[in-house]
Amino acid sequence: MKKIKYYYNTHTLRYEKLVTPLRVKLLRVFGFISAALVSSALIIWAYNSFFPRAIDKETALKYEAIKDNYNTLAAKTKTLQQQMAELEKRDNDVYRSIFEANPLSDSARTKAIEKRKEIAKLNLKSDDELGKEIAKTLDNITSRIAFQFQSYDAIAKLIKNQEAKLASIPAIQPVSNKQLDRIASGFGMRIHPIYGIAKMHPGLDFTAPQGTPIYATGDGMVTAAGSGTGTGNYVLINHGYGYETKYLHMVRIKATAGKSVKRGEVIGWVGSTGASTGPHCHYEVHINGNPVDPVYFFFNDLNAEQYDRVLKIAATGSAKSFD
Repeated sequence: MKKIKYYYNTHTLRYEKLVTPLRVKLLRVFGFISAALVSSALIIWAYNSFFPRAIDKETALKYEAIKDNYNTLAAKTKTLQQQMAELEKRDNDVYRSIFEANPLSDSARTKAIEKRKEIAKLNLKSDDELGKEIAKTLDNITSRIAFQFQSYDAIAKLIKNQEAKLASIPAIQPVSNKQLDRIASGFGMRIHPIYGIAKMHPGLDFTAPQGTPIYATGDGMVTAAGSGTGTGNYVLINHGYGYETKYLHMVRIKATAGKSVKRGEVIGWVGSTGASTGPHCHYEVHINGNPVDPVYFFFNDLNAEQYDRVLKIAATGSAKSFD
């Protein structure tokens, strides 16, 4: 049996039946339902937090593993970018400078990159976007590496050309001179032994017995081999890169015009043909058509002490001049 409640009405000064309005009843029902829903949500959250399901645990572990993998990839990507930048800098500043080649521009290495912004962008991406961005960045680095390989191939060709250049530069004495006693007349003004006048001597005279071998001092092409009134039997070699050498007064010529020769190859033998007063090899070095002192081109077959001695001998010359 439902209890009936009464209350004392101070206005009418009597007890009256307590009647609850429908609006209050509805509010109470709504409050109860709301409290029940909130309580249920809190209970479910607490349960899932402290007592997660096995599938939720597995999903959470996989998510953490994916995040770790992304972070690892991002770190490796940054390292690769730094290494790539160092290789590109070394390519420009070292290798290409050594071999006198123009540096490569960044635009040539990659079509569209903003190297300093790439890693910063990764941190702003969602997980799916992060993976795609890392893959794109790795593709970008791969393209840069491929281009760098092409650059190093070009440098390898430059090295080969440089080796050819080094082999072509006159770098040894034209006759064997182990005792360093065969330089008779140095480069510069001399009294000509035949004409008796001051005349420019554009080379060095190496005294040696007739028939002593004369060697090409660098790789090159024999452009002339013949005989002249003053020069006697002579050989002219074009070494490329602006270098030429002349060998005069031979008793006999071995080299043939139009044929290639290697450094140290015999091209003829010492004699005293032409305007000469005794067996010797008159040797000249020209750079871009201008004669230079050959004494500065003996660095391949002399040590430092021997080279210093040869410089002094060539500077003082000799009382005996042969041409």
